[in-house]
Amino acid sequence: MPTINVDKYALFEELGQHFTADEFQELCFDFGIELDKDTEDDPARPKDQAPELAIEIPANRYDMLCFEGIALHLNIFRGKQATPNYKLLGIPESEMQSITVTKATAEVRPYVAGAILRNLKFTPATYASFIGLQDKLHQNLARQRTLVSIGTHDLDTIQGPFTYDALPPKDINFIPLNQTKKMNGEELMAFYEADKHLGRFLHIIRDKPVYPVIFDANKTVCSLPPIINGDYSKITLETTNVFIEITATDQTKLDIVCNIMVAMFSRYCEEAFTIEPVKIISEHNGTTRVTPSLATRVMDVEVDYINKCCGLEESPAGICKLLGKMALAAEPSEDPKFVKVQVPSTRADVLHACDVMEDVAIGYGFNKLPRLSPNKTATIGKPLPINKLGDIVRHECAMAGWIEVMPLILCAHEENFEWLNRVDDGTTAIKLANPKSVEYQVVRTSLLPGLLKTLRENKSVRLPLQIVEVADIAVKDESLERKSRNERRWAAAFYGKTSGFEVVHGLLDRVLSMLRVAFITREEGLDGGKSMDFEVKQNPSEADGYFIEEINEPTFFNGRAAAIYVRLGGKVQRIGEFGVLHPTVLEKFDLRYPVSTLEVNLEVFL
Repeated sequence: MPTINVDKYALFEELGQHFTADEFQELCFDFGIELDKDTEDDPARPKDQAPELAIEIPANRYDMLCFEGIALHLNIFRGKQATPNYKLLGIPESEMQSITVTKATAEVRPYVAGAILRNLKFTPATYASFIGLQDKLHQNLARQRTLVSIGTHDLDTIQGPFTYDALPPKDINFIPLNQTKKMNGEELMAFYEADKHLGRFLHIIRDKPVYPVIFDANKTVCSLPPIINGDYSKITLETTNVFIEITATDQTKLDIVCNIMVAMFSRYCEEAFTIEPVKIISEHNGTTRVTPSLATRVMDVEVDYINKCCGLEESPAGICKLLGKMALAAEPSEDPKFVKVQVPSTRADVLHACDVMEDVAIGYGFNKLPRLSPNKTATIGKPLPINKLGDIVRHECAMAGWIEVMPLILCAHEENFEWLNRVDDGTTAIKLANPKSVEYQVVRTSLLPGLLKTLRENKSVRLPLQIVEVADIAVKDESLERKSRNERRWAAAFYGKTSGFEVVHGLLDRVLSMLRVAFITREEGLDGGKSMDFEVKQNPSEADGYFIEEINEPTFFNGRAAAIYVRLGGKVQRIGEFGVLHPTVLEKFDLRYPVSTLEVNLEVFL
């Protein structure tokens, strides 16, 4: 959860009460936030710095990522303040400031929104909070600026109408924020490559043929989203009129961010909670729209649903009163079975009746909810068959002296394919659209990378190492609605001064024996001495069991690997493989000694 640091005394002044540590802790708990730290008695706090409260905010409450949001909602919760009525200035569209969006932006960052806050009065504290809210939104909802980026400008230094365009990097020239030298797009990328703050955002547009850019009427560059604003229009403590432009790759996230930015700081406008809209003109399809949209959403929520979930017997009027504490305006519906809830534009987290029910529970008080035993429901729990099977395999491996490990399910693309001498066919691996780092690019399609990385990190441990894992891999599956599926697998790895091929083979025999799957040999009449061609394997008259066949695959050493086949109900299928890993695989994972591995799909035994 994001943590917000606020001035302790300023917050208490805003709340109109000086709380003791226990009182404020209790208030936070009642509202569903958490006091993480109070620096009042922290010896490391500089004496000239006011004490701060570090408050953890739920990940879905984007409207509380700043001092203003926390103070506002705690006051509403305590009944000290009414829910603000956010409104747009009623000016004709022909008189609004506008942003014209060119067709070229579709190549890089197609969406934009704007708003204006007039006659603001900044103080050092509110200015810092204004900048801080942008950073928190960038880190959380905006996914490190990949989805949304915010630019704020001193409107008195620039002139509308504005243009949102996309140009080749060399054609964009301006002085970046807090710099003195004019740069073009390519020079800017090189300049900020080593910057600890901005360097991590460059990849978002660096390889694009065009970069997004916002101009004013005089072709002054306001910003190069999502990287940096221009120095010419930077806001200061003396700024009174703020122009906010927000660009995005996601329309929904764009509107949420725009609404939250203007809602939190419109309180400092001369006419509180009033925002001047901006008209967006799209050249792509010839449409126009006005931003921000502060319209409320109306939801009809069933009274019985809320009462049953919370164990209450509240009337519609009582439920409406509790929702008022959570900044949700509500009134009894014409149908007494429902309440009509008006969700403000700042509460993007309210999507379903269960979200309304949760707010009723918070408003009532979690500690005050009736404690009831589920005496009307009698159920008998039991493990899922696949989990029960996995536990049996784990138990047998442990009894045989193998150690279970639990690596991460995400890994690098090259670890999953190239390092195992395997080729990505493009139809199997689930790839992350915005990986945090190169270590987490795909969902693993094999358990082997995790086992081999575990061996690599434990080379100092006495040999031999015998490790196993029973866990899921994930693969694409176009036949399913979610386009993917999990598959439970069992894998093992032996690392020692000898290959350990026979040790891994012995573990396979032991586990399958305990699963009542017999080993089938030619002498027992699997195919009457014939070669194991496909037609013979599919003969339903043969006995159930498993057998192995030598394979020649680049992951393993030639002549030291075998595929594992199982015949169940007359159907034969390959369920895995085991063998001694190829030297190039060992080299990629930085392993000095031989490694033998096995990997088996457990789903076939259900």
